Amino acid sequence: MHSTMNEASENPDIELSIVIPAYNEAERIEPTLERILAFLDTTRIAAEVLVVDDGSTDATAQVVTRFVEADRRVRLLANASNRGKGYTVKHGILEAKGEWVLFSDADLSTPIEDYERLAAFRDDYDIVIGSRALPDSRVEIHQPFYREWMGKIFNRLVQAIVLSGLRDTQCGFKLFRGEIARQVAQRQCFDGFAFDVEFLYLGRLLGARIREVPVRWYNSPASRVRVFQDSWRMFWDLLRIRWTHRGGRQCVAPLAVGIPPDGAELPS
Repeated sequence: MHSTMNEASENPDIELSIVIPAYNEAERIEPTLERILAFLDTTRIAAEVLVVDDGSTDATAQVVTRFVEADRRVRLLANASNRGKGYTVKHGILEAKGEWVLFSDADLSTPIEDYERLAAFRDDYDIVIGSRALPDSRVEIHQPFYREWMGKIFNRLVQAIVLSGLRDTQCGFKLFRGEIARQVAQRQCFDGFAFDVEFLYLGRLLGARIREVPVRWYNSPASRVRVFQDSWRMFWDLLRIRWTHRGGRQCVAPLAVGIPPDGAELPS
């Protein structure tokens, strides 16, 4: 199944769109979807679940297709080729129809039940992000020490170069007001792992109110982040993000809809 990237119109009957980027997740996506659907059944949230296949070479699409056929809340989108996590999340957001959009990693390192912790702040904030770095955060299964060490250094660099005041930009559990999410996705230019930082930075430029909330987190041993190589690349991306969007400027993001010309000012 293939989907081109188009901006969806918001459906007032859908409270929440859950966007899950997936690359070779055939083994993990089934229990993830089962847990999410059970949570939605229990809470009676009117929701859709969008799995975006980033050019997987395993049976990810076939596994998700079984859920699509059994449950109308599940949708499968597909990139034509492997494009990166940032592009994949953007694809899902631009197709999402919900009033709110939740981005969650495919391994549910943060349990879906913690959505309610984020949702408690929807009335007063436009973006609510899960955090592993707050006093009440609970890291139940830790990363190897070198990854935690590199992560702390990266977060310090994020605060110094791009986003002051946020202690954890990389937790894969973020809730966005749908309108804000789509505006930001249209302007997003970076497809790699640093896309979280760009997304939040653009949200702040747009005037979005951002809240960081403590969540539970379980490290997945199957993480595909290459600590040293990706850390250098992400540091370089921080500099590029700050330079690209200096003074409210923006690049032209490929396949996004309705993007103003290069160099146009972001609306206040």
